Amino acid sequence: MSDKESKIKNLVQEYLLDEGLLREKISDSKLDFGFQFIFPPGNDPAGRPIGRRMVVIKPKNKSLIIFSLGTQMAKPHVDTLNSLKENRKMQFFWDLRKFFLIKDLFYRIDINNHRYEISDQIFLKNDGTVSKNSFFKSIRRVFDSAAYSNILLGEYCSGKIKPDDFTKAKDFVGGSDFSLYS
Repeated sequence: MSDKESKIKNLVQEYLLDEGLLREKISDSKLDFGFQFIFPPGNDPAGRPIGRRMVVIKPKNKSLIIFSLGTQMAKPHVDTLNSLKENRKMQFFWDLRKFFLIKDLFYRIDINNHRYEISDQIFLKNDGTVSKNSFFKSIRRVFDSAAYSNILLGEYCSGKIKPDDFTKAKDFVGGSDFSLYS
């Protein structure tokens, strides 16, 4: 790893540690480095993290870092979307695409498996760094877009899902409160 690559790795790690976000390193031969983190920091009253799991990576031979957040829809949402009439499921995914485009974000949507990934990238300055402000603005853009996608999903499923549906779901993890931080 060159001095520039080492500099940005240390800087990114420092930014994540300063805010109490860093969870673990990501090892991959295609990356100079990668980190998994939770944003925003903090726990709910039951002690569960309120944030979402995100990653920041720097691909080899690229002068940029990428922030990414993946979402797998819960079974109650999947069942509800599949039960909607008049092609409303496809409309939901079209609305997601339009939103991500308006926000100038990258995305991958897997309709068949009811999951999607949102990402943003920042190009490094000539000295191989990125400002802390730019770093966290990019994290917020990705996080806020994921939060909006949860709100949109809630609107499409409105009145068709009860909170009990989540506690009964086999893939249920955490609470059923779809706040901005779920």
